[in-house]
Amino acid sequence: MTGNALGDFLRAHRARLRPDDVGLASYGRRRVAGLRREEVAVLAGMNTDYYARLEQGREQSPSPQILDAISAALRMDHEARDHLFRLAGTFPDGRRTRPSERVGPMLRQLLDGYANTPAFVLNPALDLLAANSLADALFSPFEAADNLARMTFLDPAGRVFYAQWHRAAEAVVAALRQATGLVPHYPRLRELVRRLTASSEEFAALWASHTVYGKTLDAKALVHPEVGALSLTYQSFDVRGAPGQQVVIYHAEPDSPSSHALSLLGSLSATGPSDAGVDRGRTGGGASGRGTGVRDLR
Repeated sequence: MTGNALGDFLRAHRARLRPDDVGLASYGRRRVAGLRREEVAVLAGMNTDYYARLEQGREQSPSPQILDAISAALRMDHEARDHLFRLAGTFPDGRRTRPSERVGPMLRQLLDGYANTPAFVLNPALDLLAANSLADALFSPFEAADNLARMTFLDPAGRVFYAQWHRAAEAVVAALRQATGLVPHYPRLRELVRRLTASSEEFAALWASHTVYGKTLDAKALVHPEVGALSLTYQSFDVRGAPGQQVVIYHAEPDSPSSHALSLLGSLSATGPSDAGVDRGRTGGGASGRGTGVRDLR
């Protein structure tokens, strides 16, 4: 991450658009990818020099009206627009609350209640803070089920586990990019992005695209070495009592091959040897889910 996140974000979105995408005529040889700064300024109804100062980081306090005009000019969807506002420090919920790293006992009990479907808790850096037994079994092909981004880009198992690896990789990076707007001063997130950028050219290229969206509802095509292909959907929920935490629940269509495969995976996990949940997290914390099916993965 650079010191001019707002400018980087604007330049990335400007580079994606061509004049004919926004109803402008194009004349002569173009020296830049996408729109020129002056074209964005015209579309947004503002002074070209002011827009240039925003991209260069010399203007730090754009008004909500200015940001609305720029997001419309650059054809941003609502998630990209929200991210733009957060980067500028004007988003209504921009109180910069530090994410909670502790998973409370009631939430652990809730995870344990999902006996037939994988459920786990993430922080904004996509660290797995806790997981139920079936999620533990689902992620068992990985060296460590500690962080979804690391697992996707740096663990060889990720290339097989995610049947549509490039789609999964893009979703991971987009979620991390969104998190930089929600919690821009979160040390764990900065550390993770630095590590992945240095270690993975594919991550670095996706990170530079500035694509933004979070985990809400989507499909997952997975391949587990013990039970084969899994076609799942997932839903995520914010934990209101723990800022920054999300509960993610995977689901298979009832009575489908994937539902039967999850049941088989749960049976194999219950009867076979496993080292799941034993000090696998990044901080070395002990498993505080003793006596339940919930594993503390930090």
